[in-house]
Amino acid sequence: MSAATPNPEIYAEFKRQVNMTATELRHWLTTEESKSVGQDDGDGESVGHKSGKHIVQILEKKKADLTAADEAHMHKVHSYISRHLAQGPAADKEHSRWRYSLMNWGHDPLKK
Repeated sequence: MSAATPNPEIYAEFKRQVNMTATELRHWLTTEESKSVGQDDGDGESVGHKSGKHIVQILEKKKADLTAADEAHMHKVHSYISRHLAQGPAADKEHSRWRYSLMNWGHDPLKK
């Protein structure tokens, strides 16, 4: 797919909400905690884990090299993070499946 300039609003929201670096996210995706959460679509890997891999690719690209598929995924990431931030647990957020799932999508809710 050819490069396309992403919608500025989608790009800005993605950059604001994805608060993990490509290196942090790549490392996180290798952990058992990362692999323990999310919905498996039948191939043994959760949707969120696959999303995290795509997010790493997006983070490593120059803005000018992003594709329409990347933009669509940035929009999906924004929607997921926005929805799930409103559903957090009252206690032990640090060790929750909620946090682990958000981290698969590039957002660590405990990161300042």
